[in-house]
Amino acid sequence: MHKSSAGPLALAYALLIVYASLYPFVGWRDQGVEPWAYLGAPWPRYWTWFDVGTNLVGYAPLGFFAALAVLRSRLTSAATAIVWATLMGAALALLMEGLQSYLPQRVPSNVDAALNTSGALCGALAAWGCERLGLLGHWSRFRSRWFDRDARGALVLLALWPAALLFPAPVPLGLGHVMQRLEDAAAALVEDTPLAMWWPMREVELQPLLPITEALCVALGALAPILLACAVMGAVSRRALAALVVLVIGLGVSSLSSALTYGPTHVLAWWGATAQLGFVAAAGAAAVLVWLPRRACWALLLLALTLSLALLNQAPEGPYFALTLQVWEQGRFIRFHGLARWLGWVWPYLALGLALWCVSRPVRRSDN
Repeated sequence: MHKSSAGPLALAYALLIVYASLYPFVGWRDQGVEPWAYLGAPWPRYWTWFDVGTNLVGYAPLGFFAALAVLRSRLTSAATAIVWATLMGAALALLMEGLQSYLPQRVPSNVDAALNTSGALCGALAAWGCERLGLLGHWSRFRSRWFDRDARGALVLLALWPAALLFPAPVPLGLGHVMQRLEDAAAALVEDTPLAMWWPMREVELQPLLPITEALCVALGALAPILLACAVMGAVSRRALAALVVLVIGLGVSSLSSALTYGPTHVLAWWGATAQLGFVAAAGAAAVLVWLPRRACWALLLLALTLSLALLNQAPEGPYFALTLQVWEQGRFIRFHGLARWLGWVWPYLALGLALWCVSRPVRRSDN
């Protein structure tokens, strides 16, 4: 029996909701109003269908994964699973709206809380519907045939990878670009303190990556999820199909991110010569990697992520990239900004930790 991925996915999505709801985490203040006062507030005068849709849809995955986790436990009935998932969504929504009363850039709303709760209920009902239709049973049999028993961590990371690609990166598929931000944050933290004179400062400004280096980063960014999939799969034909799906998803989500940022007419603005070369190199490498043993895939994933992060974090955030981030950090993209940004930052480091753990564990028969 394998462990379900629904529980970790529900937890990960709940954490993303917390970040998106409380971003940018600055300016906390007490206005002398109870955090539950919004529950008795009148209907908001200004609202858009976009806000209604995002509040409703935003909590649906949480309800789906939470209900699915309870259903897969086989410890309770479907009705109880729906109730628990809806209550979880309602509790989180009420808590987030209450905490927003302390943030200057947020306005708590009873309508938002109701929509969030309704979204969690819809997601829970969708999970129950999938169970009644036998779709969950089909998925269980499919997973047993295609993936290892302990593939839960890898499947969660593979499910989160497309969302991580939504946030703009200095290099296509280049996740984990955090070093410059960490250095700036650390320097600001020790500024005007005795530690400032001892803090190491970068003496040489970061230079833009060479085209061949950028293409290598694109290739490594595509190979990381391919190696992750191959490490928990056996048959070569299935690995090859997974590699093709990863490349198609990478192409599609990168185009979607470009369209969200610059408009539908610029859907392929990112698809330059270096990106094309990187995708071709990744496809060629994947044709060889699908034949490797599982343990070798974990080891190569560890190497690919280390090299990718080392190269990518030598790239500066140029003015063009900074303008891209401003587009995401303003207006309606603020609702997606927190969700995608943290995924784009931490995804390769989570995959790195998983690969390190799998490489260091004792050799098993299934690793060959």
